[in-house]
Amino acid sequence: MPIYDYQCTSCGFKKEVMRKVNEPSVTFCPACSKESFAKQVSAPTFQLNGTGWYATDFKGGPSKPQSQAETKSEAAPAACGTGCACH
Repeated sequence: MPIYDYQCTSCGFKKEVMRKVNEPSVTFCPACSKESFAKQVSAPTFQLNGTGWYATDFKGGPSKPQSQAETKSEAAPAACGTGCACH
């Protein structure tokens, strides 16, 4: 369940609120009881680390070298020009 940052535009009260994504936003300020409690834009607070799929597939490390068989199968056929749309 995500945690959202809220701030009252009337009194300035700030609070983190845990809400389901499909739940309606909180609108009443718990400090002043006015309907001026608004969700703030904030950065995500998770970090991908470890040796899972992120580190092996998407982290941006050096890519694995292609074998000669892979290189030959991806080469353009002789009939195609260098600027064709199929390769």
